[in-house]
Amino acid sequence: MPNLIVLGTQWGDEGKGKIVDLLTDRADVIVRYQGGHNAGHTIVSDGEKFILHLIPSGILHADKLCVIGNGVALDPHALVEEREMLTKRGVSVDRNLRISDACHLILPYHRAIDKESEKFRGTRRIGTTGRGIGPAYVDKMARIGIRLGDLANPSLFREKLEQNLAETNYLLEKLYTTHGLDAETIYSQTMSLADRILPFMDDTALTLHKAIKNGKTLLFEGAQGTLLDVDHGTYPFVTSSNSSAGGALTGTGVGPTAIDRVLGVTKAYTTRVGSGPFPTELINESGEYLREKGQEFGATTGRARRCGWFDAPAVRYACRINGISEIALTKIDVLDALPSLKIATGYEINGKKTEEFPRRVELLETARPVYESHPGWTQPTSGVRDFNALPDNAKRYIARIEELIEVPVTVLSTGVGREDTIIRQDPFAAR
Repeated sequence: MPNLIVLGTQWGDEGKGKIVDLLTDRADVIVRYQGGHNAGHTIVSDGEKFILHLIPSGILHADKLCVIGNGVALDPHALVEEREMLTKRGVSVDRNLRISDACHLILPYHRAIDKESEKFRGTRRIGTTGRGIGPAYVDKMARIGIRLGDLANPSLFREKLEQNLAETNYLLEKLYTTHGLDAETIYSQTMSLADRILPFMDDTALTLHKAIKNGKTLLFEGAQGTLLDVDHGTYPFVTSSNSSAGGALTGTGVGPTAIDRVLGVTKAYTTRVGSGPFPTELINESGEYLREKGQEFGATTGRARRCGWFDAPAVRYACRINGISEIALTKIDVLDALPSLKIATGYEINGKKTEEFPRRVELLETARPVYESHPGWTQPTSGVRDFNALPDNAKRYIARIEELIEVPVTVLSTGVGREDTIIRQDPFAAR
């Protein structure tokens, strides 16, 4: 069976956790390749809701190997808390989890810099979660990051920590006029967790290479969404890693020839958390309806998501950037009660119409969506498991989305449970 990347095509929160959980039955290894614990994947399994931030969604399947790749920014405290939460709820973790020794660590000084720098920006705030992910990636690119493997050498860890903290404390005290942090306290707190993390440490790039060589099927799980990609998203209102398909390669050490397909996950409407341009945002009753009906509140932060109509140019752009071969369309049931719907087919920018998603954020901020209207179906689709049983207007709406984004919808989610799904074509099936 093919190796598959599953990623978001919008600004995150598309329902990737459920789709990965659904497809895990067909894979042997599930790999998380970027982001940190600012991402949250919500999964409902046998009526129980799980919110995962670091550990791959496949952990709910006892016979699957779950890998956290080198592209992930790892908060030791968050990892230990998540493992303990799963263990208390009867989910086996210890036999099934491997973590790259090259994962960069998020430490308390990263969180301090994240929060103070966001306050310092004033009206230019990005909308960060304040969890230290961005500063940890900054250190990675500045070549002063501390990696998981460093915890296996306590004296080296202490040396790197003291060097980094000398510079960070100067920044905290002189620029941000706040208190610096104590290296010994951070060292002791972090090393107290080492025994609970290091048993999972692995050369995961080698492990994945061997799995592929032995004919195993890999499922790569992205966090956030394409429009939050640090290179290809709505910069600077983006995350600090590559949430697009390229991140699955650099974030795991797997070569491009090992990837067979890319499945994009897309909501039947659009949402965004935090600051940044959002052309189809609805600041009205329709937006409030989508938020309440769709339970559009961040799995990690609880922040209310901004909601709007489906943006076809944005998703078509994501399909192109990622080489997406097929789409999983989620939350179609949220639209059930709406008598009419709109799809953005393009934008008007500075008096000119375009069907392309602009890469320059100052253009997107002024973009006015060009809409086409569609009749709603005002019939329940929740829990429907046969495509032919969907209302005709729902099928027409889906067909129009396929036409506009130029990629087929092969999976449809009609509810939060695994079983509330229509699979028109198995992403892992031979073609």
